[in-house]
Amino acid sequence: MATISPRLALVAGALALGLSSGANADATASMLANTCAGCHGTLGQSAGPASPIIAGINQIVFVDMMEGYKSGDIYSTIMGRIAKGYTEEEIEKMAAFFNSQEFQPAQQDYDKALVDQGAKLHDKYCENCHAEGGIPLRDPDTGEDAEDFYLLAGQWTPYLEFTMSDFREDRREIPKKMRSKLDDLLEKDGDAGLAAVFAFYASQQ
Repeated sequence: MATISPRLALVAGALALGLSSGANADATASMLANTCAGCHGTLGQSAGPASPIIAGINQIVFVDMMEGYKSGDIYSTIMGRIAKGYTEEEIEKMAAFFNSQEFQPAQQDYDKALVDQGAKLHDKYCENCHAEGGIPLRDPDTGEDAEDFYLLAGQWTPYLEFTMSDFREDRREIPKKMRSKLDDLLEKDGDAGLAAVFAFYASQQ
């Protein structure tokens, strides 16, 4: 029996959902967020593996990503079409809603033998931008995001792999600093080193 790739499954799921936010100009943040549940799960807690968990996502990151999808500046299979269905105000509402949800790490298998190496490689190549092992950080006094973080620790590995593939194959623009660090990691440790980093992120459950 033929199998469907995770990416095609993601596309099919999004199309089946029939997203349309423009029908209700007064839609609440919760109503808007519910249109994302088909792929990203209830309250942004994706059941994976190709769709990322977006519960707890940084608001600035969410808005920038959605606007990037709308403009075509960020490569996507289906998100570009979906994002065009939302206004700027609606995107900001969703950003605040998902940011307010508690991030729950994906329960997934990983190679335990790679975790220690992955932790060391993260510290060497990724820690300056993705602090505390890639864990989402919030200011203990204000409860607000401490920095513009991306959800890495506990994120679905297949999603991280797809995203990294997009960066490496120039389908998505990669920051210069990240490009330099990634090139160094691959030169010294190869794809096995990258797999170890992903195992480290997956282990944080």
